[in-house]
Amino acid sequence: MSKTILACSLAALFAANASADTFNPFADAAASPAPFNQFTVTPYGPTVTRSFNADKITGNYTEIATFNTNGTFNVSLYWNAGQFVGNNGNTALNARTTGLGTDYGLYALYSASGTYSTNNGATTFNFLPGTGTLGLYLDRGVDTEVSANPTSGSGQFGLAGTGNDILLATGSPLSGEGNLNPNLSTCGPNGINCGSFGSQTSLTLTAAGKDFFIAPNPFYSLSFQSGHLNNFTPSGTQLINGSLDVAFDAVPNPVPEPASLALVGLGLLGVGAARRRRKQA
Repeated sequence: MSKTILACSLAALFAANASADTFNPFADAAASPAPFNQFTVTPYGPTVTRSFNADKITGNYTEIATFNTNGTFNVSLYWNAGQFVGNNGNTALNARTTGLGTDYGLYALYSASGTYSTNNGATTFNFLPGTGTLGLYLDRGVDTEVSANPTSGSGQFGLAGTGNDILLATGSPLSGEGNLNPNLSTCGPNGINCGSFGSQTSLTLTAAGKDFFIAPNPFYSLSFQSGHLNNFTPSGTQLINGSLDVAFDAVPNPVPEPASLALVGLGLLGVGAARRRRKQA
């Protein structure tokens, strides 16, 4: 009888869980990301061949954004990595350690869409999940450069010198938000640092990417981008630039689906009933 009561209690508990919202790993990760997770890189030679640890990559970006009159926007972004950073985001690693900028380069192409609204001169941007792509590339000759900007936020950057570049990772936007406020005291007359943004994308390494980002294994499945916005007018097509940092994280371990939990509870009830029947026999 005590085993049957225990099984009934567990089943009730699982049934209660089944009525809760479905677990969303991306939403949980966005709520509490760990921005400075360490990773290990084996650099592309020939000068630097020793692996090193870092927890962030910094760089500058150029972005073409088109703001539509219906409150939507499209962006196309080119990011060029400048430095790896370690020591919990506090220590910039030089090229003698990483080889970045001398032996090889890193750049990314990113696209996304979303909505925007302006209130009292301040504009808020919200990225929509699954509306674009992310590609991270190794520039083996340190010779890749932008040859042409897209004509709108839904276009693509023209690049020259990509013949020996290698795709390291791909991804897709999951969430993101930006805020632009020309009235900020940090904006100043030159329009520098007038807002900030943050976005989250999925991240999947290619075979070449696994040879470059060697630890942890498996590698992080999320990429976090954060940076500042220089001033611009959120109307029509705009050229936007600023700095952008990249860090990595992992999707939390998935929990059993509520329906599966309820089935487990019913299974325990069945075990209790079977044992009781055996005792009565």
